Amino acid sequence: MTSVEAPRNGAGEVELFRGLVECSQDAILTKTLDGRITFWNTAAQRLYGYRAAEVVGQHIGLLIPPDLKDEEAGLLERIGRGERIEHYETRRATSDGRVLDVDVSLWPVRTREGVIHAACSITRDLTDRKKAERELVELYAQQRHIALALRLMGASEQIPGARAATRYLPSTQGQGVGGDWLDLIDLGAGRVGVIIGDVMGRGLDAAVVMGQLRSAARALALAGTPPCELIQTLDTFTRGLPEQFVTCTYLEADPALGEVTACSAGHLPVWLIAPDATVSALPVPTGIPLGVGGVPHQEVRLPLRAGTTLALCTDGLVETPRSDIETQLGLLTTTLSDVFRTSTDLEDAADHVLHTLLPDTATYSDDVTLLLVGFPTAPLDTAAVDLAGEPSSVPEGRRFLHRTLRMWGLTALADTAMLLASELLTNAVCHARGPLTLRVWYSVRELGVEVVDGSTPRPRARLADNAEENGRGLMLVEALADAWGTRPDTVGKTVWFTLLTAPAPAVVARPAGVAAGARGRAETVGVPEPAS
Repeated sequence: MTSVEAPRNGAGEVELFRGLVECSQDAILTKTLDGRITFWNTAAQRLYGYRAAEVVGQHIGLLIPPDLKDEEAGLLERIGRGERIEHYETRRATSDGRVLDVDVSLWPVRTREGVIHAACSITRDLTDRKKAERELVELYAQQRHIALALRLMGASEQIPGARAATRYLPSTQGQGVGGDWLDLIDLGAGRVGVIIGDVMGRGLDAAVVMGQLRSAARALALAGTPPCELIQTLDTFTRGLPEQFVTCTYLEADPALGEVTACSAGHLPVWLIAPDATVSALPVPTGIPLGVGGVPHQEVRLPLRAGTTLALCTDGLVETPRSDIETQLGLLTTTLSDVFRTSTDLEDAADHVLHTLLPDTATYSDDVTLLLVGFPTAPLDTAAVDLAGEPSSVPEGRRFLHRTLRMWGLTALADTAMLLASELLTNAVCHARGPLTLRVWYSVRELGVEVVDGSTPRPRARLADNAEENGRGLMLVEALADAWGTRPDTVGKTVWFTLLTAPAPAVVARPAGVAAGARGRAETVGVPEPAS
């Protein structure tokens, strides 16, 4: 756009120029450098509601809202310096008091001698466009809020004793939220459930499916459903959803047993970072995605060393338009190894992984989800005894528990622990198949007592009638234990309870010949028995 001069070649060209200006659909006016209006076309009259006779000679401030009064002086000052101002978005007032969103372009008007003596302004009404933009922004915000609410529904809890760092970067395309989710679940008795999943696609549809699957998975995990059964149930559930492609991995970590049980439905590998910073993929069969059906998923039980960290992610971290996924997986392995050689801080490690795999970018074509979790350290000690499935095992188990708690310096918990253990053992003797195993462990946070039997039906608390002599045992456990529950075992089931421990008890020296975690008879612990 060039500076404007008055036409040089006679009145005919002036009239032609005025005719063109009058035909313009944009409001055109000229004004002096002190803001007095000198020209006003028909489109300006339509836009602002003033006739030319009403405004020519008036100050341009007539059209400026009160909160923008200082704006015009700055614009005219720039015009006086010879600047051109193009597509400046602002607001202007009409004769009936309405305020319009407008796009203004201004440029200097020069005399034949090149002296700037006025400014020409072209104004276009943006009110309808701005209104549509605001409505779109509001709609986007509403949809994003719904999608985020679905993702955050049942937000992951803090697991006592567990270290975790999570990163979620929503896609910058579309509605900004997709179907990625992760969850950490306190399963009780020192065990931790971890799930990560990805509903293919983006937007509200993917987020709705993700919210359903996450809620279902959390409920199944808290009910003690083992990984393979949980994945199979989600598979059946997903088959009822239209055209969904979902991958996910669920694993349970049991630091007391030093093992992790995992099942995958077509998801990316889980990386295991050993205490020496060695990184390897957890050998879990990949399986097929949820909703496909026809092929059973496989569960594996693997050792879990104390101090191990697991890394889980969705494909947004390793699958980008500019790189090969295998190359990115290799880079992730190398990055995890490098960062854990120098630091065990999971937050720093998560930041380093994102910076390395997704450098110098603020845009993501897919959701990016990363989870680093260091499981609670192994218990300070464990002990176990095998018992027959007969009534005499109840006092035998109670004596074993009392001796063990004395040895660990936890006698303050002995009365409650023995009472509840008696109830679990009595239930197992009366309603389950033997042999039984009584296992005890403790950490800096809690004492755990578990009874393993050979029957699969799980007990549940119930309200007994006044005339019944039994049926109150589990209600007692529920009332006195800090937590209790049941879970399937390899040969039957485990019923457990936990009691919070006092601060860091002193450990009494173990008698010679008794190994940590040994599964022995009660007689192997050389501590006097209490009266039964």
